[in-house]
Amino acid sequence: MLEQYYAINKAIGVSINAGSDGTVAISACSVVIQNKQLSFEKKITDLLKTEDLTKHFPVNMPLALNLSGKGILHKQIEKTEEINAANFSKVLPNANPDDFYIQNFISGDQSFVSVIRKADADKWINELTQSGFVPLMLSLGPFPVQNIISQLNIYDSQVIFNGNIIQRDNQSNWISYHYDPSALSPFALKVELENIDEKLIVPYASAFQLVLASKLDVTKAHVESLEKAFIQKISGNKLKVNAFVILAVFFILLLVNFIFFSWLDSSNSQLAARVSRSAQSTTDVDSINKQIKQKEGLLHNLGWEAGINKSALIDQIAVMLPPELTWKEVAIDPIDLPSTRIQKSLVFYNRQIRVTGNSQKIIPVNEWIARIKTKAWVKNVQLENYTFNNELDNGQFTITINY
Repeated sequence: MLEQYYAINKAIGVSINAGSDGTVAISACSVVIQNKQLSFEKKITDLLKTEDLTKHFPVNMPLALNLSGKGILHKQIEKTEEINAANFSKVLPNANPDDFYIQNFISGDQSFVSVIRKADADKWINELTQSGFVPLMLSLGPFPVQNIISQLNIYDSQVIFNGNIIQRDNQSNWISYHYDPSALSPFALKVELENIDEKLIVPYASAFQLVLASKLDVTKAHVESLEKAFIQKISGNKLKVNAFVILAVFFILLLVNFIFFSWLDSSNSQLAARVSRSAQSTTDVDSINKQIKQKEGLLHNLGWEAGINKSALIDQIAVMLPPELTWKEVAIDPIDLPSTRIQKSLVFYNRQIRVTGNSQKIIPVNEWIARIKTKAWVKNVQLENYTFNNELDNGQFTITINY
């Protein structure tokens, strides 16, 4: 339960793209975890210098830095678990690995190795530190995006955003990567249901892997000073939480002790009477509980759901159906196949509507989901899958609605 306090719950992701002509493009966003939900706090693009970040974000915040462009080399080689002095020549012949920060992103049977001279990277890290921020992680190129691709409305093997072109196989492993400044996403990108500028994909991915570093396979360059700062930050959070817990426990123990001894003498006689009444009440309660369970089981087997007019619910969501969508199948309280296999008897999802249909694009499906969520009786709507069939030039979707 306390692990959520140890992790960094608020961070800034900053992407710095250095052009060959000496220009710099800076984009940044801040994210926060509240109630176990991650959301954006602020998004900024097209800044020209790091000092401008202080106008938009509070200092002393943990920061994940991503560098791309001039001065960074990306090399694709066969899968290599560790890049060291013995095999560094595969990446950069006749170079000393001690002069570089090295990032090794492994995908399938390929390694995408990125390197930058320490002096070049330290320049940006020092600028951010002097501005009051707390850099804790450095990544190179678009490779941290691997951790958030599943959140984006991208369903093809090719991923294009802000000049980055990524080719993937059927298992979502990266096959190749190259950069073309003229390459832009052919459609508006979204993180879940929230629109996002494609310039913010890398900053968001950098911040995302910083706040969830303990749960993800993080893509980062090995920078000893940043890793020490990260460990100190996490250790500091743990120390604060432990101190708070210890103080809280001592306070509760003292309070319980005071209340217990204050009322002990006057409550002995009352306690004896309560024990007698409690024994009789327990017998009565057990009997009532058995009757309730029997009746609940009967109602469950009958499929009774408090008299909900399910056909009316279907009508309501059908009215909101965009013209681009067609229904193929609708099921109310569909069969729970995994539970059915385990229990060897039919088990159904309670209070759930599952709709299967066709749509050439994902956008009308997302629009329909947003409309359904406006209904007061809807508890949750989820897009289970969307698969596009190139031969039929059509896509099939499945959504579930909990009511």
